[in-house]
Amino acid sequence: MTLRPFLLLAFLPWVGLHADPAELALKSGEALTYGVGWGVFGGAGEIKISAQSEILEGLPQLRLTTTTATHGLVRALYPFKAEAESIFDGRDGRLLAAKESSSAGSRGTRASIVFNYAQGTASYIDYLHAERNQPALVIPPGRPADLITSLVLARGYAMKPGDQRSILVLFDNEFYPLTLFADHYEKIHTALGDLDTLVLIPRMEKDPKGLFKRGGEVRVWISQDERHLPVKLEVKLKFGTATAQLTAYTPPSTEVAQNSVVAPKSAAH
Repeated sequence: MTLRPFLLLAFLPWVGLHADPAELALKSGEALTYGVGWGVFGGAGEIKISAQSEILEGLPQLRLTTTTATHGLVRALYPFKAEAESIFDGRDGRLLAAKESSSAGSRGTRASIVFNYAQGTASYIDYLHAERNQPALVIPPGRPADLITSLVLARGYAMKPGDQRSILVLFDNEFYPLTLFADHYEKIHTALGDLDTLVLIPRMEKDPKGLFKRGGEVRVWISQDERHLPVKLEVKLKFGTATAQLTAYTPPSTEVAQNSVVAPKSAAH
């Protein structure tokens, strides 16, 4: 048995996206919980995402924490847990730094990345495999952010079926261009009720890598109510499909006005 689709869901927070002016990203106090299913295992695991504002050396920042773990029988067969943490500039929404760690049986990962936009580089460190370190990783045009933030940013996109947007993703220590397609509207049942959603599909059309090279597909369902929540996420590969469905949502705190992370004014910085 393999749980690779589940692992892909676990590390999707490391994927990035550039954004357009005046689009809200995450808000302080927001929290989302997803139940993960894989094949016949409906309760394979859980993903929890939370955002909290803070002040560091006089500068507003927002800390996004994502935890992932297998549950039940799947945990007995394949124990897995991971934590990712991203820090965003509270003034313009740029990703400043991120780190992640995971354990899967006897295997594990531990890495971090710090962005220096003035120099146009990022420092990527793999603490377990030093040969993968990139001390001066060149940042291409665009402003990286993790996928979870990207999904939240998509809440503000005025997209309709047939629309598409160019995006920039970060897989570990490499950047790749993707295209985000608005595919179709779909009504789905969720823990928050029956919701009308817009299905978004990111694709790597030029020189596909990783899961895209293997024919994989990622789909995101964005609710079309006033909250515009990413209520469902799916990673499909030839050997299985993992699905994360929103099971609980905590709205932002009352400090939203001062502590929202906003999208950058220009993706070219």
